[in-house]
Parts: sequence; C-alpha cells; structure tokens
Amino acid sequence: MATTAQTFSLKQQFLDAYEKEHATTVKVLRAFPQEQADLRPHPKLKTARELAWIFVLERGLGAAVIQHKPLGGGVPPAPATFAEIIAALEQAHTEFANLIRSFSEDELLEPCTFFVGPKTPGEYTRVAFAWFLLCDQIHHRGQFSVYLRMAEAKVPSIYGPTADEPWM
Repeated sequence: MATTAQTFSLKQQFLDAYEKEHATTVKVLRAFPQEQADLRPHPKLKTARELAWIFVLERGLGAAVIQHKPLGGGVPPAPATFAEIIAALEQAHTEFANLIRSFSEDELLEPCTFFVGPKTPGEYTRVAFAWFLLCDQIHHRGQFSVYLRMAEAKVPSIYGPTADEPWM
C-alpha cells in the first residue's frame, strides 16, 4: 500500500473510485443483449437504451456544472446501438476524468451550484458534486442490472457474486 500524500488526495481518491466504477459500469452495459435495446419494463420507465445513455449524459452534466456553464438546450437522443453508447461513454469518461485532473486540490473545494431538491438549487464543492454523480451512476447501474435480468441476460459481478457469476 502506497503512503505518499498524493495517494490520499481528494482528487486521487475520487479518480481511483471513478475508474473502478466505470469499468464495472461498462461491463454491465456490454452484458446487455443489443436486440432488446428497446426493453421498457414499465410505461413510466426508460428503455434500456435510454437508461444506458444516462451514463453519458451525466458526464456532460457534471462537466457543465463544475465549470459553471449554463445548463439547458435539451437532451440529445440516445444513439441507435449500445456500441455507440459505450463508445460515447468511453469518450465522456475520459474527458470528465481529465477535467477533474485539471483542477488543483483547492479548486476542487470551490463551490458549484446544482439542485438539492425539487426546484431548489444549492451548493456543492466541485469534488462533492463529482462524488454525487458517481453515486448516481452506481444507482443507475443497479437499475440497469434489473433490466439485464428481465432481458434474460447474464448479470455480471458488480460488488460480489451473482447467480450468473458466482465466486465459489
């Protein structure tokens, strides 16, 4: 285990978790059968393709918020294939990681504004907002794992064994 000060920096702690969670998210997305991209488990829910696109949209949202750029302009529609979504996610993932890397530790502690409740803006530090988005990614990945099961696809290990990927 490394003991350098940088290993324990706010930036590095976030980036380490961000990389690990991204790899898991991509593994889950790759497990989804493309021919069922329009699976919609309930009329109030997104299709699998639309839910997968959320992972890309959130990277763009995060970049705008932590750079104090205005939000709006509508949401671009999800690409037609999971391969296109995953390619866009890989690019957005790299761009967001590079953006985080571009900030100093002090800059990561500066405030940015986003919603903390319905129609209620509030302040986060940049790094706290990045963590908020990462937690939301994990939340949506959990939703997506249910879509996998409904599509009769194999659910890969996320934080532990699954019925399809036992550890023992």
